[in-house]
Amino acid sequence: MSPGRAAAVALLLLPLAVAGCSIPSWMPLVGKRKATVVEAPPAPSVSAPILTTRDQLPSSEDVVDRVICVVNNDAITQYELDEAELYYLAETRERMSEGEARRTLRDRLLQNLIENRIQLQQAEREKVVVDDAELTDSLNEIMKKLKAKDEAEFEAMIKSQGLTLEGVKKRLRNQLMVQRLVRRKVALRISVTEQEIDKYLAENREKLETGLTFEARHILVVPDATESDEAWAAARRKADEIYAHLLEGQDFIDLARQYSDDPSGKDGGSLGKLKRGELAQEIEDAILRLSPGEVSTPFRSKLGYHIFRLDSRDSLTGEALAQVRSQVREILYRQKYDTRLKDWLVEIKQRAIIDVRM
Repeated sequence: MSPGRAAAVALLLLPLAVAGCSIPSWMPLVGKRKATVVEAPPAPSVSAPILTTRDQLPSSEDVVDRVICVVNNDAITQYELDEAELYYLAETRERMSEGEARRTLRDRLLQNLIENRIQLQQAEREKVVVDDAELTDSLNEIMKKLKAKDEAEFEAMIKSQGLTLEGVKKRLRNQLMVQRLVRRKVALRISVTEQEIDKYLAENREKLETGLTFEARHILVVPDATESDEAWAAARRKADEIYAHLLEGQDFIDLARQYSDDPSGKDGGSLGKLKRGELAQEIEDAILRLSPGEVSTPFRSKLGYHIFRLDSRDSLTGEALAQVRSQVREILYRQKYDTRLKDWLVEIKQRAIIDVRM
């Protein structure tokens, strides 16, 4: 088997080695990524192989099978932790760290193994069952991603990686049991109401509207070069006169071409299509306070006096609003899911007898 194919096998089988507590029920078993052919990195003496076998771990059976943790009456061995570490390094393509960094990583991986074992025990107590047909479907999905023609070719692939077909099936069945339990205990007990979505929209509307566009025009009256109080007062009087013409019904575009001191005047004062953040905040705020077609009173900035007209603005209505509400529903669901999952794990972990021996 080529190194690239071996890497694909390892990465697709990784969830089987470290499958754990946080896989949401809506996620596919082997992830959303496609199997890719990746080149193996340079292999320094401390880097992890793509996938470990017992031959690549310490040779003494007493070492690799040493019990490092007992969860209720179920043992976790040194070999399982070593294997989880090497699977992790294979996916992240990191080098094996030393000292405190490695101890921290192994502590985290051990906690994942403990949590997964507790969940599996809970699933067994609650008689969660994965039938052979479901197991076969999931196995076929993995085979399809690996482009294995049949089970015999698939078995040859995993054997070359130091695994057995029965071992893979057992891990896969365990993972499906845990997923089904988490769905029952967490996912199916969560709902998001329309009122919660409304509240989120009200509190975050400005942020949600960031990507929406608006079109506006302006007329700018700049004080003369002295910028004295008298010059500013004269500019204000001129802006008031222009505003009075607008109130009389004269055309904004014609007045912009006639009176505006900004280069946009020749285009009828058009500022073009804009997104939030593209103008100075005080100017943007003054424009977006208007309704489409509405004209502002003269507004002073560092440049002079502006008169704005909002031509149009996108808003969270219709299809855009429906899409945003769907996204908000997903955000709120994930927040609730993560919180409930964490609380549930704490609850079942507190009831377990955990004896760490390392």
